[in-house]
Amino acid sequence: MRVNPGDPKLLQDFIAAKLSLSRRAAKDVIDARRAWVNRKCIWMARAKLATGDIVEVSKAIPKPPSKFHVRILWAGDDYLVCDKPAGLPSVGETGSAEAIVREQEGLPDAVAVHRLDRDTSGCLVIAKNAAAKDAAISVFKTRSVLKIYHAIAAGRFRYPHMVIDAPLDGEPAVSHVAREAVGEDASFLRVRIETGRTNQIRRHLASVRHPVLGDRVFGLKSAQDPRLMRIPRQMLHASTIEMPDPLHPHTSIKAHSPLPADFRAALRLFGMGRRG
Repeated sequence: MRVNPGDPKLLQDFIAAKLSLSRRAAKDVIDARRAWVNRKCIWMARAKLATGDIVEVSKAIPKPPSKFHVRILWAGDDYLVCDKPAGLPSVGETGSAEAIVREQEGLPDAVAVHRLDRDTSGCLVIAKNAAAKDAAISVFKTRSVLKIYHAIAAGRFRYPHMVIDAPLDGEPAVSHVAREAVGEDASFLRVRIETGRTNQIRRHLASVRHPVLGDRVFGLKSAQDPRLMRIPRQMLHASTIEMPDPLHPHTSIKAHSPLPADFRAALRLFGMGRRG
């Protein structure tokens, strides 16, 4: 959308007028890091525009329907692992993965053991009651939980393997990164994390100049490549989780989530083919 002489010159007002949105809805677009001015991501609602500026709004994650089914990947006596879709919070009284599982599975006391970002998809461990959650949290505090993610990162990742050992928020943080495929402008990565710091993978990859595509906070702030504006969310997926069952020492919890459709579409968009 080109800014013409008679158009509003504040970004929020311009988006509201051009897309027939309320000012509140226009601000939500900007807050979600979906507004780009001359290929730069702008998150200030009152940013001033000039005649001739080009304003673009990137794709949004589709909102899950009110009655949303969450796939169960693994189930045991005290735990289950669900396949959390992107756009759904992990926890919360309504509309979260744990809330949907409670209703869907008839488990009124079910609660998520850990969290995935709203925009991250994949394996989420749910405890069927509070005692099971407490036991699982003790296991998560150790390094006996195998957590593997897949990410699509900006740029050509040069190394077959890399260990990013860089503290976050004053705490140790270690990520093991393996290159699975590489295109001209993006790379498909497998990441195993030893620790679970907040936004660890996103922050670690950004620190080595390969931010996760679609990351509106730690990612690219300038879209020189128009394909970036077709990425609906951060391309981060929790593919695999494996851990000892906290209440049954001789058994384990294992689950794998295949790459979702939007992730596979992004791989194709950047020339890395269809992946499972």
